Amino acid sequence: MHTPNDHDSPNKQASLKEGYEVTDVSVQGIAVFVIALAISVGVFFVFCFGMGKVINNALSKSDGPVNQWHASSVEPAGKLKNMESNPALEQQELHRLAQSFPTPRLQGDDGNQDVMALHQREDLLLGHYSWVDQSQGKVRIPIERAMELIAQRGLPVASQPASTEPMMAGDEKPTVKSPLTDGFARTAYEQEQASAANLAGEQSSAHANNN
Repeated sequence: MHTPNDHDSPNKQASLKEGYEVTDVSVQGIAVFVIALAISVGVFFVFCFGMGKVINNALSKSDGPVNQWHASSVEPAGKLKNMESNPALEQQELHRLAQSFPTPRLQGDDGNQDVMALHQREDLLLGHYSWVDQSQGKVRIPIERAMELIAQRGLPVASQPASTEPMMAGDEKPTVKSPLTDGFARTAYEQEQASAANLAGEQSSAHANNN
């Protein structure tokens, strides 16, 4: 086990006599250490700054020329402005990009209003006369009228080639059955809107009758 007496110093006897360490701190050693530390920090800062410039230039080249999709990221900003975070401005920027983004776009909400508008446009096409090609005299007719014409005239049936292969045991000739529904149903949102409109109409009618 080492003890303080194992290592002698030139001032050991004087230190023992005075009762404290009489050797001064090496000012030169401290100065050399501080200068070396400052040089190291400066070299590290210059290296990081240069690497940042190289990486930013590489990213700018990979992004290509400035366009409407990343113009805000390359706009010059004031001191430390590029580090600010403003949720309101970010939402406005996102809304602006969403409005100018090419179609087809993702729905910004639950889509109830979009589906309702789609069904309204389909109802206009299915329930009214409209031109398909006026130059050729092609007209789109309401679906009810089309069903009446099909019931009167029938549909053209393609001739089926006679099958020469014998049927296997348990086989039956396929028959086409009419569907139970037309395959279309209003969404819950549309049904709620229609119910609210009907209720408002009934209330207005009852109010008019009472007056």
